[in-house]
Amino acid sequence: MPLELSELAGGLPVAASFAMATGITALREGRRRSSLNEAMHELRRPLQGLALSLPADGSESEPAGACLLMAVAAVERLDREINGGPLEAPAGPVSLRPAVESAMERWRRPAEALDRSVSLEWRAGEPVLQTPPAELGQALDNLISNALVHGRDAVVVEIGEAGDRLHLVVRDGGCGGAGPRRRRMLRAIRTAGRDRHGHGLRIVRRLAARCGGSYRLRRSAEGTEARLELPLAGASR
Repeated sequence: MPLELSELAGGLPVAASFAMATGITALREGRRRSSLNEAMHELRRPLQGLALSLPADGSESEPAGACLLMAVAAVERLDREINGGPLEAPAGPVSLRPAVESAMERWRRPAEALDRSVSLEWRAGEPVLQTPPAELGQALDNLISNALVHGRDAVVVEIGEAGDRLHLVVRDGGCGGAGPRRRRMLRAIRTAGRDRHGHGLRIVRRLAARCGGSYRLRRSAEGTEARLELPLAGASR
């Protein structure tokens, strides 16, 4: 009868058993890292193809260019998570209006597919934030996507300023039903595979914490409100 590695390790002296167990763990981790790097390589290849297929004069603020930028940033973060290195991308001054308008455009058609709308109420000047551009786009996408997936009625994005703070609020009509048509259309929004909850809002909270801001989610009979507050560029935290 073949011996399991764990049984073999258990029959050795303590030091040798520990060394063997450590070696087995390292071997498994090495195989896992190799598999992840291979999958990441296969993900980069179609992203490169998409980048080359975009018009040469395309703007990164346009829906396709912005989505590609966020996908590349996510792959780079995954690379650093697997192979080591700082997880946080460098922050820089980002004009908010193009980022918000790009996010609105990305989610307009998915909202229409659900017989809903996404509208913008701009009550600010031309705010600039000190943040990683891709992470800001990811946070905006997650807030709007969350309202479409879990809420109902119109989604309203409100931008306002109070002193040296920016207020970004996403509202919807509250928890939505789960009829056959709704479930069918939501497949266009949710990523294929196992449905995991909470990752998107963790991205929003991470951005708020990194920038010295805050994030709150409030549910009531009147609807759901997700409020992200961030300091304007140059503001003291």
